[in-house]
Amino acid sequence: MLATLRRDLRTARDRDPAARSTLEVALCYPGVHALWGHRVNHWLWTHRLALLGRVGAELTRKLTGVDIHPAARIGEGVFIDHATGVVIGETAEVGADVTIYHGVTLGGTSLEATKRHPTIGDRVVIGAGAKVLGSFTVGADSRIGANAVVVHPVPPGSVVVGVPGQVISPSRPQPAHDDRMPDLVGISLQSLLTRVDRLEVARTGAAVTAGAVAAADGEGAGAGERPPIRLPQAGVWQGEDFSI
Repeated sequence: MLATLRRDLRTARDRDPAARSTLEVALCYPGVHALWGHRVNHWLWTHRLALLGRVGAELTRKLTGVDIHPAARIGEGVFIDHATGVVIGETAEVGADVTIYHGVTLGGTSLEATKRHPTIGDRVVIGAGAKVLGSFTVGADSRIGANAVVVHPVPPGSVVVGVPGQVISPSRPQPAHDDRMPDLVGISLQSLLTRVDRLEVARTGAAVTAGAVAAADGEGAGAGERPPIRLPQAGVWQGEDFSI
């Protein structure tokens, strides 16, 4: 137990660049406090002291803003960042080295006394406000986007966004603790602008993006010409609007 509690400290220190010392983490991180409380409450639950476990879970919720049922199984190396509003249901299982941001719910969709909460694989990242609802598995190394609502199984190594959650791509290998999500709006806009450009080429024989390059060099659109489309440069969108 003590080794697990120490690992919780190391995990928070490693994964949060704002953490300046282990003592600061131990005293000031409600996500760590919630995990510590849960580990004690889970021990009580599994040793036929269910009522004490529930009382401890309620005290932990009031102190940290994190509601974890004492029967939930949480692995080592889990990090709950900011903590506020996290809810983890009774039959939920969370693997090792998972990162959970604030406002996340691992909930159920059934009232039957069976396995009704999700199983989260190792090294999964769950973005702020995401809801994972139901008895299914989120595969290891997946990333759930902020505010996504996931109601179906997720294959290992996937990126999931939207309501309801959709798998948009395999999760590419990331540097350690890189939790960035893809810019879906930017990707969609760039794809759309590229398709418009191809249509313009087919219709007029002149590439629209060539006009964008000219505009970037200080040459505006000529009389009667449509304003140029400005594609992003190094991931940065140019101009005051992105109208087509």
